[in-house]
Amino acid sequence: MALQYKNQGFLLTTTNLTTTLTIAADSRALVKSISVTNEHNSNNLVEMYLRDNSAGADYEFYHKSMSADETDQAAGQVLVLEESDGIKMQAGTANVVKGVISYALINRTDENG
Repeated sequence: MALQYKNQGFLLTTTNLTTTLTIAADSRALVKSISVTNEHNSNNLVEMYLRDNSAGADYEFYHKSMSADETDQAAGQVLVLEESDGIKMQAGTANVVKGVISYALINRTDENG
């Protein structure tokens, strides 16, 4: 089992629900933080969802009208992403919401049993 610390940057270029991180089918991840910035000159609704692939469902964990030029930590607690799970995001205005997802990736390829 290999452990890697990773960062994944994102920029929401559309107002549609967008997948910003997907975990491989042979891995799990512990998401430590999601730093998100609204670079718009006015308020902007930002929503984030955990995609539970095994349940075939999205679960909202962040819903906020961010002020102009505001930065926030969207993951208040560690998020556990199992195989093929992911994080989806949506914003009210395109090309102004960006940030970084910091996580530990646990590759399970070489596990016994």
